[in-house]
Formats: sequence, C-alpha cells, structure tokens
Amino acid sequence: MKVYIIVAYPNKKGLNYAAFEKARQGFQNAGHEIRTTNLYEERFNPTLTFDDEHRRRDMQFDEETKAYRDNIIWADHLVFVFPIWWSGMPAILKGFIDRVFAKGFAYDYEGVRPVGHLKNKTAWIINTYDTSAIYAKLFQQDYGRVLKKQVLSMCGVKTLKHTSMPHTRNSSSEKRSKWLDEVESTAQHQLRTK
Repeated sequence: MKVYIIVAYPNKKGLNYAAFEKARQGFQNAGHEIRTTNLYEERFNPTLTFDDEHRRRDMQFDEETKAYRDNIIWADHLVFVFPIWWSGMPAILKGFIDRVFAKGFAYDYEGVRPVGHLKNKTAWIINTYDTSAIYAKLFQQDYGRVLKKQVLSMCGVKTLKHTSMPHTRNSSSEKRSKWLDEVESTAQHQLRTK
C-alpha cells in the first residue's frame, strides 16, 4: 500500500510530531511504501494568490503545488497529523487544502453537485487538542470533522479512522505513551484488509 503522510506541526519535540513518527514507523514495519510532507519544515506557503498570472481556474496546474498533487495521486491512503487550534486545523494545513485540493484536480461539479476525483483513496486523521473529549463532542463543530466531511468526502476520499488525543495539556506521560502505541499499532494493522 502507498501511504502519504502530511504533518502540520512546528515542534519536533511535541506530541503531534511523535504521533507522525509513530505512524510512519508503523506503516514501515507493515511493509507499506511511504512518502511524507512536513508543512512547517518545508515552509509551505498557505496563501492563495489570484491575479492575471495566478487564475483560480488554473490552480490544478500550479507548478508550485505539483509535487503535492503527484503525491496524492500516487497514494492509496492519506494520513493527516495536526493539532486543533482555535477549534480547527492550523492555517498552514488549511492553506495546503486550499491550494492543493483544487477544483479540476480533487473535485469538479456536475451542475450543483460536487463530484470527487480522488475515489478509491482512504484517509486517517490524527488530532491532538487541549479541550476535554466531552466538551469537544458536545460544543465544538470542527475538531477534525471539517476535513473529514467537507473536504475529503467531497473529493471522494473515505476516512477510515479519526484518532483524537483530547485534553493533552493535562495528560500524563503514561497516557501519551499509550496514545502513541495505539497510533503505531493502527498504522501497522489498519490497511491489511484493503
């Protein structure tokens, strides 16, 4: 299986980066082919620009984002690792979605109905957040669900799993180790039935 992992977290000593490393390690141990993108390390520019040179209808052909589109085409399975900040994904990941998942590449419209071009691909979303799990479930609208329901689903990608690590600021080292072990185990086993 070909796996493309996108991580959006700036601190290599943080829990999100550790989750990224555990996922990568788990997929490698299971014998999957892997490509990765660390948006902060690559200094990905999340800003959309529309002018005479950069027209919205031509975004699917943008040379600056071609390598990312090529990785998405190559992959069978997409993995997104990011923290929830202010109830949503980091701006750099939102910009990645805006610029890379372009109309004509990731989706199109038939009349008013969106049609995804990334069918037969699956995804796994891995999040951390400081809010308690119950508060996030009852009162927060995003917490990774916008990526799953409004972006990936519209593009034809089926999300197999959404792993959340809630209330991280008050979590023990034992709890964090357990979460990371679960991430690695999921990476080793979740694609075997595909």
